[in-house]
Amino acid sequence: MLSKRNPQLNKHGELIHLLSIEGLPRAVIEQILDTAGSFLSVNDREVKKVPLLRGKSVFNLFFENSTRTRTTFEIAAKRLSADVINLDIARSSTAKGETLLDTVANLSAMHADMFVVRHSESGAPHLIAQHCAPHVHVVNAGDGRHAHPTQGLLDMYTIRHFKKDFRNLTVAIVGDIVHSRVARSDIHALNVLGVPEIRAVGPKTLVPGDLRDMGVRVCHDMAEGVKGADVVIMLRLQNERMNGGMLPSSGEFFKHFGLTPEKLALAKPDAIVMHPGPINRGVEIASEVADGKSSVILPQVTFGIAVRMAVMAILAGNEA
Repeated sequence: MLSKRNPQLNKHGELIHLLSIEGLPRAVIEQILDTAGSFLSVNDREVKKVPLLRGKSVFNLFFENSTRTRTTFEIAAKRLSADVINLDIARSSTAKGETLLDTVANLSAMHADMFVVRHSESGAPHLIAQHCAPHVHVVNAGDGRHAHPTQGLLDMYTIRHFKKDFRNLTVAIVGDIVHSRVARSDIHALNVLGVPEIRAVGPKTLVPGDLRDMGVRVCHDMAEGVKGADVVIMLRLQNERMNGGMLPSSGEFFKHFGLTPEKLALAKPDAIVMHPGPINRGVEIASEVADGKSSVILPQVTFGIAVRMAVMAILAGNEA
């Protein structure tokens, strides 16, 4: 039976769906991070498989384009020995008008055990979780502007790997925050893990006004935003979600909010630079920074496999 307070947790407080970081207790987040650490060594094995999901069927339902998230979910599920089915949305019955819930019902009848869902509509994974069979687990791989919990978790894993302790950090999140589900997930996770200073940095049109209520310091000046930061998380300009007039031009954005070596020099000398991808070089980040010694963008991708393995393994071990 789903908890009325949080549909992600069963009556024992165990994770049965991953829909959002919001509302997750610290113990659950740390369980995922610790489990991911135990899976990281699988990448180094000659046979990169463990049998935890053997006999289980994982359906990847990506209604939006994706490279890193979809691929790393597929790799993660296969390394757990699951059968993986990637639904070709453009050639599926949804293109003929079938509803989302009818699609899910039919896939459930094919003995699905887990749905990994990316959708342009906020709340779509929640809807699926409410209507799927009790034994089926749902993972949100990004829904509209709402949440991207596994990206938030892999970002936390990356920060913990390089910085060890969250309690003394200053983290700057820079760019198109208003459209970013990654930023929302990161902010929730950083708060739960006890980061004392979280900064949201960007032009007024791209930084939502309610962030101060979440304990976030809002900065509309890049120098103020990155000064003394331990972690700088850059975000992509999400032109596909923007209305006209939010930005004068990408060149103007890069001038004021793009991360260059000069701006990065304002952060701490050992600061790390992160980005969820895809990177737009010369728009939100200079190539010298993206490829530089402070960048941990590629390790984020590697850690993402272990984090997604951890999420799926934990879900499969818990009953509704």
